[in-house]
Amino acid sequence: MSTKAELHDSRFDVIKWVIVAIIVAAGVYGNHYFAAEPVLYRAVALVVLGLVAGFVALQTEKGKAFWTLTKEARIEIRKVVWPTRQETTQTTLIVVAVVLIMALILWGLDTLLGWIISQFIG
Repeated sequence: MSTKAELHDSRFDVIKWVIVAIIVAAGVYGNHYFAAEPVLYRAVALVVLGLVAGFVALQTEKGKAFWTLTKEARIEIRKVVWPTRQETTQTTLIVVAVVLIMALILWGLDTLLGWIISQFIG
């Protein structure tokens, strides 16, 4: 019985994705067709069409899964312990110092190897 329900939902999902594609295509075509109109009007129309297409896409199984993932990611971001300003500054200075030291080492190595090769080549 659940297999029939899944097939029924998947058919509707295909129809919904086709509707999303038609809305996006209408937005692209309309933006081109109304090129002489002010950009503000076209931008507002595209935002509205994008919202409608997003709403329709969120009604599909993949859209629902995406929305769930977004909500869970937001919850996880709240759990992150972010570094303080002092920790960020210290870490940045350490990275800059290591990069400068590595740059000097590589520059010295390049110069030394270039000098050795020039001695062999003449």
